[in-house]
Parts: sequence; structure tokens; C-alpha cells
Amino acid sequence: MTTRPVLDPVRLLDRLQRLGAVGRGPSGGPTRLALTDADRDGRDLLVGWMREAGLEARVDRIGNIFGLWPAAGDADPVMIGSHIDTVIDAGIYDGCYGVLAGLAVVEALRAAGTVPARPVAVAAFTNEEGVRFQPDMMGSLVHAGGLGLDAALATIGTDGAVLGEELARIGYAGDLETGAIRPACYLELHIEQGPILETEGLAIGAVDSLQGISWQRITITGAANHAGTTPIAARRDAGLAAARVVAHLRDRVARAGTLATVGSLRLEPDAINVIPSRAVFTVDLRDPEEERLQAAEAELAGYLERLAETEGVEVAAERLARFSPVRFDPELVRLIAEAAERRGHRWRRITSGAGHDAQMIARIAPSAMIFVPSRGGISHNPAEFTAPEQLAAGAEVLLDVVSRLIGLQV
Repeated sequence: MTTRPVLDPVRLLDRLQRLGAVGRGPSGGPTRLALTDADRDGRDLLVGWMREAGLEARVDRIGNIFGLWPAAGDADPVMIGSHIDTVIDAGIYDGCYGVLAGLAVVEALRAAGTVPARPVAVAAFTNEEGVRFQPDMMGSLVHAGGLGLDAALATIGTDGAVLGEELARIGYAGDLETGAIRPACYLELHIEQGPILETEGLAIGAVDSLQGISWQRITITGAANHAGTTPIAARRDAGLAAARVVAHLRDRVARAGTLATVGSLRLEPDAINVIPSRAVFTVDLRDPEEERLQAAEAELAGYLERLAETEGVEVAAERLARFSPVRFDPELVRLIAEAAERRGHRWRRITSGAGHDAQMIARIAPSAMIFVPSRGGISHNPAEFTAPEQLAAGAEVLLDVVSRLIGLQV
């Protein structure tokens, strides 16, 4: 007999804490960069939980992990997921919450005696963060066919490691062909990583869109010279040129509405009394509107050309990643909103400012996301926090939506 499924929030919270303890960083937050030993340990823990829940754990050739709950017939599965790799000194919720909540949803449905009308797959995608290997969201991008497997496996990491070799080393070079599990639809539950829900006193965000992302690496080459004897007018200062780019992004690009960030900056030869001969830095541009994102890219490119002439330096730009904005499936967004209403939660439609695996899976299947609040809007930081009752609320909304999608009335 089927009973109403009830999610176990205590077990969900316990698993978040246990996974969060795997791979400690310098400030105490988890550090599980993709395909490191710590990532392997986290994967082992997750696969063990999947098997305890009665799911078949499969790993594909890019290392994506799928916990499969089969159903009669040959219908494509409802896929729920996110990632478990982290940045350096991360929080315990980013990504992991979506994967472990997906597992909790399946456990609740199975415990209630549910016979699903279609399969369910809980997914943990490889290298979502893109810290060690770029681009980010790599596992889901390969799954969706946006990046070839061979190219992904040949990727060189920031430490010189080869991605395919690291997959094999940690034991997660699977045999399942990438893209073999094609979802009927995809849902991703996530902390907001921003301040909007908390500021507005809301419990749930029904994510209907996701910003486009443009990543570039800029290299400026000037000439090293003595800091005390070289007149300002005679300098080809790569450091000064880089600083002008940073200021230009804030003064011109950001004021036009596009988010612009220089998150990494390195000067050479990196000496207090030497004019920098080289500056290497990254530019992260984000916008929910494709036209504005293109305009920001064009504005930056034009400025770099003018800068090279005025400062007497050479400028080279390398594209690291480029993803267009995404509009999520309206029907899935509606189901999320209805589930929040039935549970008595205040909610709103919201745009994701961060990139997520849902952005890639939306290329091949109807997709949507559910957000819960982040205290202070803090993420990618050990201080990342969402209250237990807020985590439970998001997981219960996910449970209700998945129940509808596999044929249950809730």
C-alpha cells in the first residue's frame, strides 16, 4: 500500500555534515577540488549512501555518478541532481544539498511504497566548480553534448594534472557512455548563494532563468624596469594597464547593468621595486540578457585595443568559457510554485546569478531549479549557512514536484 511520502530531514542534515567534513581547507571549510583524493572520498561516501537506499550506482566516462531507481517500461527518468566538488574553503551546502536532497526524496518515495510511473535518477556531476579543471559545469556539459568527451578527458588542470588520468587514478573513470541516461526532465535544488530570498523573507525561489556567463583570461605584456629611475612617461607598466581595466569594468561595464569581476590577478616579476612586465588576470562577465552580455564583451574588447595603444603594451585575450542565458521550463517552474503554495511557503520567481548544472541539462531536457535562502547571501565560504527548517522546506517542495512527475497526486 502506498502512503504519503515523508522526507527525513534529520538524515539529510546529518549527511550534509558528514560530507562537509570530507576534505578540510585552510580555514576549516571543505576543499574537494574535482578528482582529488578528497573528491574521491566524497564520491565513495555518496555511492555508499546510494546503494544503502537501494539504488543502482552507475558512473559514466567523465565521472558523473547516477543513482538509478528503475520503473516498469522504457520511459526516460526524472533526473534530480547537482554536484559534490567544491571550491577552496567552501561551505557544506553548495551542490551537496541538491544531490543529498535528491537522494532523500527517492528514499521517502520508496519508503512510502511508491511504484513510479517513470524512473528517477539522482545525479552528481563532475567538476561543476571548475577550480582545478576548466570549464566549470564540465560533467553536465559533456552529458548534454556541449563538449566532446575526448577534449574533456585531455583537459590540463591548474596543477598540471590531466583530467582523464586523474579520473582513472581515483577510480571514477566509469564505463557508462556519456549522455546514455537522457532525462525526461531535470530538477536542481540549491541554496540561493545570494541575499534576495533572505532579504524579502521568502522560503522558496522558483528559478525561471539563469544568467549568461563569459570568462576570459587577459594577458598584458609591458617592460620591467627600475621603480626608482624610470620616469612615468617612459614606462610600459603592465600593472597599471591591468588596474585601468579593472576600473573600466566597474565604471563602464557594471554601470550598464552587467556584473563584472576580476577574481584573479598576477603580476610579474612580482617585486616591490620593479615595474611589472606582465599582468595576467581573469574577467567574469554575467548578465541574464544575451544582448547586454554581448555588448559588455564588445566594450571590453574595444577598451583593450585602445589601452594597448595608449599604454604602449601588448594585450591578448583568451576565452575560457562562454554560456548563454537560460530560460527554464515554464511548466516545471509552475509545479515548483504550486508545491510551495501547498506547503504554505512564501515564494517568488527568481533569476540565478550563478552557473549551475541545470544550465547545461536545459540544452537536452526541460529543466528548472528551486532555491532556498542563504544567510547573508554568503557562499563559497565556510560561513555559508541555511537554517535546517529552510533546508527541509526546499527538500519537501522537491519531493512534491518529483511525486507529481512520476505520477503521484500530492
